[in-house]
Amino acid sequence: MEIKTYLKEQQQRVDEHLASLMPDAAGLFQNHIASMRYSLFVGGKRVRPILCLAAAEAVNPSEATRQKTLPVACALECIHTYSLIHDDLPAMDDDDLRRGKPTNHTIFGEAAAILAGDGLLTYAFDLFSGQATSGIPDADRIRIINLVARAAGPLGMVGGQSLDILYEEKQIGYETLRTIHRSKTGALITASVVSGAIVAGAGPEQEAALQTYGGHIGLAFQIVDDLLDIEATTEELGKPAGSDMKTGKSTYPSLFGRGTSRTMAREAVQAAIVALSPFDRQADPLKALANYIVDRTK
Repeated sequence: MEIKTYLKEQQQRVDEHLASLMPDAAGLFQNHIASMRYSLFVGGKRVRPILCLAAAEAVNPSEATRQKTLPVACALECIHTYSLIHDDLPAMDDDDLRRGKPTNHTIFGEAAAILAGDGLLTYAFDLFSGQATSGIPDADRIRIINLVARAAGPLGMVGGQSLDILYEEKQIGYETLRTIHRSKTGALITASVVSGAIVAGAGPEQEAALQTYGGHIGLAFQIVDDLLDIEATTEELGKPAGSDMKTGKSTYPSLFGRGTSRTMAREAVQAAIVALSPFDRQADPLKALANYIVDRTK
């Protein structure tokens, strides 16, 4: 399949649905909502929501399933965007560029940026549990909420970020590095895939296969991110290149070198594709996404 066409179509679908779900920047809360909307719509590849939609499609490619999955996918993007706003803050990575545009705090100020992130994170769980997902059985919604909360919480994304900061300028081993990246990046990617599977009514074998796929994809994504930080330009990345080195973060290239890191990423992608063996051609988008992740240049 033509992955660029697929990505463009899915990005547009996610963006349109996000726009329909987000509050308008009007009234007394207009500055707060404007700050949230700025980071949400300033750009982005929408990898997590697209993985969610593609996983649902692999299980059940009906239009009804796609419509039920879209608000879940959008909620995942809200969580991802919140994490970027907070990562960019001066107390964290202190970046002034994200997705090729000024970061939230450079436009709205630190306090407003923190609150924008808080708003997006909280609003995501409104979407998971409210009218937007009313077509999903309550038991499945509870499973998704629990899955995503764990992936985004103290033993997931937030915990991984705390370790990432704790070990700046320190030598660490592979097990610690893997834990950091599995938590910081891989957990929400895996949850995105499994959430789509749950919405689509996946059986135990299908769900287990997609969870394995998500784990391998999360690893490949982070390794490639590490490589791009030292190989791509700021213009290509849409954020400052070389920031990992500047902050003294441990990365796969710093531990294994570029060549071995690239091999590890490709091996992870191949393992992800093998995990999709229980599925037929309906999983082709997931396979194409796996290859896109390892071959991307930004």
